[in-house]
Amino acid sequence: MTAATATPVRPVRTRTLALGVGLLWVGVLIALPLAALLALSVADGPLGFARAVTAPGALASLTTTLTLAAAVALCSAVFGTLIAWVLVRDDFAGKRFADALIDIPFALPTIVASIVMLALYGPESPVGLHLSSTRAGVFVALAFVTLPFVVRSVQPVLAELETDAEEAAELLGAGTWTTLRHVVWPAIRPAVISGTGLAFARAIGEFGSVALIGGNLPGVTQVTSQYIAQRIEVGDPTGGAAVSVTLLAIAFGVLASLRVLARGRSGRWA
Repeated sequence: MTAATATPVRPVRTRTLALGVGLLWVGVLIALPLAALLALSVADGPLGFARAVTAPGALASLTTTLTLAAAVALCSAVFGTLIAWVLVRDDFAGKRFADALIDIPFALPTIVASIVMLALYGPESPVGLHLSSTRAGVFVALAFVTLPFVVRSVQPVLAELETDAEEAAELLGAGTWTTLRHVVWPAIRPAVISGTGLAFARAIGEFGSVALIGGNLPGVTQVTSQYIAQRIEVGDPTGGAAVSVTLLAIAFGVLASLRVLARGRSGRWA
C-alpha cells in the first residue's frame, strides 16, 4: 500500500473514535438517566402512570408551571430582543458592564437568586413590592433566570447583520417599523424563537429561584418541580417520575415545534 492510499485511513479512524466517544458520553449522561426515569415512571403500569399525572396536585402544578413559563418566555422574547438590540447597536457609558450583567443569572446559584428576590420583594421589601407567595413573585424569579437565553441568542446575530439593507430600505422611503418587519425581523427570527424556546424549557424546570419567593403553595404558586420533590419526600418516587416524564415530553414537544417554526415552512432540521 502506498503512502498516498494510506493517508486517509487515520482521519477516518480519528473521526470514528471521536464519534464513538461522543455517543458514549451522551449515552451515559443523557440517554441512560432518561431510560431509568422512564422505567421508574411506568413501574406501576400505564394506569399508575395515568393516575399520577392526572392527580389534582399534579394537574394544578402543571397548569401553574406552563402558564407562568409561557408568559415568562414571551416577556423574555420581547425584552431580551430589545436589550440585545441596545447592546449591539447603541453606544453608551457602562455598556460593557451592562453586557456583563446579562450573564449573572448563568453564574449565580438559583437558590441565591431566590434569596435575593425574597429580600427585594418579600415581607420587608425595601421597594414596597410584596410579591412573596404570589404568582407575580414566581414570574419575576423565572424572568430573572431566563432573560439571558434570548439576549445571548439574538446578540451575535445582530452583531453579524449588515446595516446596508436597513439603510437602503430607509433611503427608499420605508419607515422604521417597515424596515424592522421586512429586513431585520426575518434575519433574527430564528434566534429569537430559539432563545424563547430555551427560556421556556428553563422556566418549566426551574426549582431553586422560586423555592423561597414562591412559597410552594399548592394550586397557587407550587410549580411542577416542587410538586415532584414533594412526591419523592412522601415516598412516591414513581409518581414523581411520571410527572417528570410528562414535563419532559412537553418541553421536548415545544422545543421541537419552535425549532421547526424557526426554520420556516419547510420544517427542515439542521
